[in-house]
Amino acid sequence: MRVISWNLLRLVGAGIEDVAALVAQQKPDILFMQEAMAAMEALPTMIGGRLHRTRLPGRIYGLAVWSPHPLSPPTAVRLPVSAMPGRLPPRLAQVVKSGGITFANVHLSHGQVLNRLQLMRIARGLGAPAAVIGDYNAVGPTVVPGFRDVGPRERTHGAGEVLMFRLDRCLARGVVCAEARALERGASDHRPILLELEPAPVSAAISDGLDRDVA
Repeated sequence: MRVISWNLLRLVGAGIEDVAALVAQQKPDILFMQEAMAAMEALPTMIGGRLHRTRLPGRIYGLAVWSPHPLSPPTAVRLPVSAMPGRLPPRLAQVVKSGGITFANVHLSHGQVLNRLQLMRIARGLGAPAAVIGDYNAVGPTVVPGFRDVGPRERTHGAGEVLMFRLDRCLARGVVCAEARALERGASDHRPILLELEPAPVSAAISDGLDRDVA
């Protein structure tokens, strides 16, 4: 299945027309969005399909998932928060099943310890085949036992072209990835990432689940 994830950059980034154009060009089976505003809920009236948006607590934006195929409402999973004074509002993961794979759509916190804790919380709640996809806000390796980094090894976010980071990622278990690449950035400060994923054969999925040597 053809999977895309894109952080839209809320108020000043990619709008509903940009998302519709991306769908028309790439024809994904499922599209995950981060920093999606309420206006994105009108996407099905423009291009059909089904969209579910989960607003993040204390934010005007949230996570959204669109598909041209039948799509059950996702589950919102509350993630660990910082105990520091003045901490930011809590984050959620949006968990949905499509094409035989359970996906967690994420926009993790900027704290480099906290976002790893959030990632581990999500992974513990997923079976196989599964994929955690979205904006990790992580600098450096993200290691989760049993999961492999199958996302594009390209930088996906930055101010201009001077300082770029690979923030948009996908960790998967029991999943075969045939292609992974970053697309043109467009109106956002993030490049969409595109992956071709399918559930692994049972024998490969078992081997993958036992593998603890994750890159």
